[in-house]
Amino acid sequence: MRTVVAIAAMLALLFTASCGDKIITYDGPEVTRIVVNKGARKMYLLHGTEVLKSYNIELGFAPEGHKQFEGDGKTPEGRYVIDRRNPNSAFYLSIGISYPNRKDVEYARAQGKRPGGEIFIHGGPRPKDPKGPDWTAGCISVKNREMRQIYAMVRNGTVIDINP
Repeated sequence: MRTVVAIAAMLALLFTASCGDKIITYDGPEVTRIVVNKGARKMYLLHGTEVLKSYNIELGFAPEGHKQFEGDGKTPEGRYVIDRRNPNSAFYLSIGISYPNRKDVEYARAQGKRPGGEIFIHGGPRPKDPKGPDWTAGCISVKNREMRQIYAMVRNGTVIDINP
């Protein structure tokens, strides 16, 4: 039993060391929903109908319309959920969006294409990324300091509505 406890403590220490000071805690109201308005380039974290936080965002390099295929540069539209977290993301921190759903997959396959995937809310661009607005491959980007807040506030299972 002591060995298991020692291993768990060592893993926790390694996790903390690898994430540095990126991970913060949040003890405020639960974020029950995320709303993204692509046209306004805004994202809102809500508790019920109360807006807890709002953020300016950047989108995929072809921001108009719903993501349909891998490589189209579009950010999805519709209702999804936050389904994973990556504290060691290449984009500072990231939380995953459940794109593609069954409908997205079926549509892409009917066109003989792949729907793509790996859509996240993540931190800002790296030095090698394109400059200017709407630079991602379909993700939603915020500033790194904002991503720290979002990562702390949003839990897996949170609904995200992405509007045109």
